[in-house]
Amino acid sequence: MWVRAWAWASSVSGCRWLGAAGSLGVAVGGLAAGTLPVREPWGLWVARGSGLTVAAAILAYLGLTLLVAAWWRYGVLLARGVEDVVRDRVGVTLAFWVAPLVLAPPLYSADVYSYIAQGAMVLEGHDVYGAGPSVLGPDDLGADAADSVGGHWTDTPAPYGPVFLVLAQAVVKLTGGEIVPAVLGMRLIALGAVLLIVWAVRGLGGGSGALWLGVLNPLVLIHVVGGLHNDGLMVGLMLGGVLLAVRGRWVLGSVLVGLAMMIKSPAAVALLFMGVVVARRRGAPWVVGPGLVATAVAAGATVVAGTGFGWVRTQGVAAAIHTALSVTSDVGLGLGLLVTGEAEPVKGVVQKLGLLAAVVIIAVLAWRAWKGRIEPVLGLGLSLVVLVALSPMVQPWYLLWGTVVVAAAGAWRTRVGQVLVVLSAALVYETQPSGHTPAYGFVLAGVVVVLGSWWMRRVPWGGAGGGGGASSGGGAGSESGAAGAVPGAMSGTA
Repeated sequence: MWVRAWAWASSVSGCRWLGAAGSLGVAVGGLAAGTLPVREPWGLWVARGSGLTVAAAILAYLGLTLLVAAWWRYGVLLARGVEDVVRDRVGVTLAFWVAPLVLAPPLYSADVYSYIAQGAMVLEGHDVYGAGPSVLGPDDLGADAADSVGGHWTDTPAPYGPVFLVLAQAVVKLTGGEIVPAVLGMRLIALGAVLLIVWAVRGLGGGSGALWLGVLNPLVLIHVVGGLHNDGLMVGLMLGGVLLAVRGRWVLGSVLVGLAMMIKSPAAVALLFMGVVVARRRGAPWVVGPGLVATAVAAGATVVAGTGFGWVRTQGVAAAIHTALSVTSDVGLGLGLLVTGEAEPVKGVVQKLGLLAAVVIIAVLAWRAWKGRIEPVLGLGLSLVVLVALSPMVQPWYLLWGTVVVAAAGAWRTRVGQVLVVLSAALVYETQPSGHTPAYGFVLAGVVVVLGSWWMRRVPWGGAGGGGGASSGGGAGSESGAAGAVPGAMSGTA
């Protein structure tokens, strides 16, 4: 009996159902241990006592672990080229894993309350780039959301572009600012972002492996669907723009990237590699074409939105918040305390040096793409990974910026892909369902990094085997063009 149970649990069908069960555990646990609003008149997402909250948090962690294990096993089957998973429709598995999270409260982050409050601020006539959600009064739209915003973000101006604020404004207007409908409205946007990513990954030639890393990824499920982070929409629009550029429709693609920039500014990195794609077809002067189109779109969107150009000056507000995942912030802080005793000046210098190093590396990758030594899509993915690694503020879900693009490039079985797989499995543990970041979250993430790295070294996910449709379909960034591919096929051992 145990042999049959294990055989089923480690099969494609078993992975699908176990992942869905894990997702359900996260969602049910989130009803008591999620990032609940301070006030919720419907009585659905309310605190239910410390004992039940602890039990719910344990359930959520167990569900998360089951989800991660199912995802990892699914990837193993893909890498081995198991016929069932090659034929499997990844979209069906995605639907199974997403469905339990659709009606869940916000999970692992309170950012959605900021989104709703900022949309309400626009409707109430406040300057979202000059003040934080605390300016909303108790009788204003979005007051419950504003009171639920996490600590330091209460008085922080919006770091997002006007396109996203227009979407948040529309949600608040349609829901009257009621907290539950507004959150579910934002989740519809997040689900749309996931579908956009699926379309773009498939269009760029990504097969089942690309969808596995880029969409079934626990970071997508937990932080885009569960946590409702707008990074998913930024990545979806950006990657859609890249797809259109690869297909020769670079003007429309540049429009999409311009809109993505007005969600979050890092999408602008895509313009450099889109410029390479266009210039290689039309000549060097055309390298600036996508940038000019996207800039015009950004300016036009700002004027139409009516929120002003304040987003230009608020792009750096997040850097003032120290996050332990930022290597440059940690190094700067440590050096400052050791050398001068004053952390902030030294930390600021190290952060700037980190960003400068990122710019240099991105320029080198763009040059290699221009020379044909690396596919532009893969170059973009690697550039975004580097940008996150050297940024002054890093959150777990930022890893998706580059991970989704690397996946779309068909590089899920390269060394870089392996690192992203391990980090994706680890970083979902950093944050509690309540949105807090406890010390044990880093311990759990570290354990997963060690175990995942050991597994990858023991049984590398090579590119020579695992055949069939599991790998990229040879699109713009097919696996054959990926630098640093791991030799050797996945063996048949467990």
